[in-house]
Formats: sequence, C-alpha cells, structure tokens
Amino acid sequence: MTLRQVGDNEFVEEHGGDYEDFTPGMVIRHWPGRTISETDNTWLTLLTMNQHPLHFDTAYGARAEYGQVLVNSGITLCLVGGMTVQALSARAVANLGWDKVRLKDPVFVGDTLYATSRILDKRRSKSRPGNGIITVETTGTKSTGETVITFERAFLVRCREG
Repeated sequence: MTLRQVGDNEFVEEHGGDYEDFTPGMVIRHWPGRTISETDNTWLTLLTMNQHPLHFDTAYGARAEYGQVLVNSGITLCLVGGMTVQALSARAVANLGWDKVRLKDPVFVGDTLYATSRILDKRRSKSRPGNGIITVETTGTKSTGETVITFERAFLVRCREG
C-alpha cells in the first residue's frame, strides 16, 4: 500500500502500480498470509464442482497417500494469486494469463501460505498504446518454508507517461 498526499494532512491509499512502478528484478513479499480452514477447502472445492473425496472426505483422506485431506490445488493457486493483487495488479487493466504453474508440495487444512513475486519483464503494449505488460513469477510457501506453488502471470497496466 502506498499513500498519496491529496491535501493538507490528507492522504489516499493506493494499491497496485502503473507501468513505471515496476522494474525487472524487483522482489515483493506480499502480506498478509492466509491460513486455510476446513471450511475454505470444502466450500471452494464443492463450489468449483471438484468432487474428488480427497478434498473433503476425512475418512477417505486418512486412507490416502498423505493420511489426511488435501487442499484443492485450484484453491492454492487462487489464494496465492490473490495475495499479489494489492501490490501488483490492483490497478491492472486486464489479466493476460498464467503460465508455468507448478505444484511443488501438498497443502493441508491448517497450513498458512505466503507469497513472494519477482518482476521478470515489462514492455510497452504494441496493440494498446498507453499500456504496458508486466510479467511476474510468484512463489507460494508455507509458513514452515516449503514451496507449494510457483507460476508466472502477465497483466496489462496503464502507463503514466504516454
């Protein structure tokens, strides 16, 4: 979050950034993290119509490879991606895509996740004058340090300078 002064002792919160605010190589540690509850996992798994019992049937999970229910990997992607919005894309014009999504370690109910992003590239848009494309690599980790997910994402942002 950034504060921009708009008057005498008056400020506005700003989220996200414009094209000029990003530099390749920048690393951003996103905050806060998020602890995943059983309710999060069950509701979001069923909302997305994923009916695999490994995500919401504790008896089934107890007999499976990890001995417990696993958090749906789609939830992991959405939560870690969502953690980046405030700093990266809160003022984006559009998301352009996700690439190279890799699941590294399982996530369980009760795990707390954090996200870190590194700016990989930026370039002016050829088809949308006044806009630029930012490409980032995001890593999601458990509070215990294990990497659970990595992915690249590209999004379109406005340029302050024509």
